[in-house]
Amino acid sequence: MEIKTVGIEIPEGCNVVLGQTHFIKTAEDLYEIIVTSVPQARFGLAFTEASGPCLIRAEGNDPALTEVCVKNLQAVGAGHVFCILLREAYPINILNRVKDCPEVCRIFCATANPVEVVVAVTGQGAGVLGVVDGFSPKGVESDEDRRKRKEFLRKIGYKL
Repeated sequence: MEIKTVGIEIPEGCNVVLGQTHFIKTAEDLYEIIVTSVPQARFGLAFTEASGPCLIRAEGNDPALTEVCVKNLQAVGAGHVFCILLREAYPINILNRVKDCPEVCRIFCATANPVEVVVAVTGQGAGVLGVVDGFSPKGVESDEDRRKRKEFLRKIGYKL
């Protein structure tokens, strides 16, 4: 078995959601979830089949983002993985609905941070072991850091 890491391309101003799924209707169901949750969102999505023709299925309303999703999944090379790239929306706007999608098995990450996917490659194929989302902690927040965090959440409208 070989273990490797694959960097995920995240275009400027976008967030990525990576997860595991299991059925051919994933692309259409995730498309519907996004457009009904955040109608103004620009997005692309793709998922990899793990049986039959083993194709990468893709949908979206932004062809450039859809293309990057396909490119990301080609690089990962594992079956039953999905990639969503969002612009003009955030993962928090869609994540619970995505998790409730009957085909979705798990979410690996939802972030705008740099992402590396840890992939195991065997004689059968490849599978995602996990992700490295962003960077390691540099310390513990101070009272001033806590004040800034709370101020930021209120500034962007997520707290009163």
